[in-house]
Amino acid sequence: MDALSKIFDDIHLHRSEYIYLKSKQAWSFQFQDHGAMIAYVVISGQCLVQLNNEQIQLEAGDLCLIPSGQNHQCRSIHIDPLVESLNITPLFQEKRHKTVDLNPSESDTTEELLMLAIRGHVDSIMARPLFNALPNVLHIQHIMSSTAPEWLQIGLQFLAVEVNQIRPGRDKILDHLVSILFIECVRDYIAAMPNSSNWLHALSHPELSNALAAIHEQPQQPWTVESLAEQCCMSRSKFASLFTQIVGETPLAYLQQHRLRLAAQHLKMGQLTIQQIAYRVGYSSETAFSQTFKKFYDLTPTQYRQQFQVQKISVN
Repeated sequence: MDALSKIFDDIHLHRSEYIYLKSKQAWSFQFQDHGAMIAYVVISGQCLVQLNNEQIQLEAGDLCLIPSGQNHQCRSIHIDPLVESLNITPLFQEKRHKTVDLNPSESDTTEELLMLAIRGHVDSIMARPLFNALPNVLHIQHIMSSTAPEWLQIGLQFLAVEVNQIRPGRDKILDHLVSILFIECVRDYIAAMPNSSNWLHALSHPELSNALAAIHEQPQQPWTVESLAEQCCMSRSKFASLFTQIVGETPLAYLQQHRLRLAAQHLKMGQLTIQQIAYRVGYSSETAFSQTFKKFYDLTPTQYRQQFQVQKISVN
């Protein structure tokens, strides 16, 4: 399996949900869910997306992808200070597959907005390297025109068919379609990257990608710099130098961080013992694993697991 495919296996993009948003009045909404990616497809009308200090204007036919689900606001072009900003985060559950009127009114003072909002859940721990490497917002213009990428036209056509029909297996189809949408956006971004010294570039590098794929596919293996260099058919010194230059850290530092993120994921799920997790992520003893984990997270594996158990109880 290639490196980028394995990365998407690791982040567990799943449980895709969508809602339609519409309004004929001034409107505003906000969203925040760090365990999800979100995409907006503007079918008609215009809007502004505000994220940190960045503001992007979307036109009909544009797609906006916010990979990390970080806090952002969308609003109409025409500002009305009296309009309250609606939190749409819970609407993906409450109004799933339905149309939400952002500002119900009988008057038609502005151009009608119609937007498809798609949310896909991810494992935020495993997705952190990907989210850190991507920009806050990916903006693809004119996705409904003949000049749009063919993959996007086909994907949106399939999506339009699936969201308008209730057929067996639809949820699984939607998950796959959203995965394709996300992967293709990332691939296009990688292809257009001007800076080659980037973790994302390493995923498509003809040599380094083999080492990354090996690490992500078999983290339990006793990898060394030499054995990873063999995966790339490179000398040890050349591999170590190139890996550090492009990825920004040494091969063994990257391996350790991936193992510990994977361990944190297993601890959060709560299905394996700490000893089983230690062996699964490549540590020969539970003691060595626990010591390394505490240095990285400032918590022992047991404390880390208990922290998430308390959070689950408080939510329920």
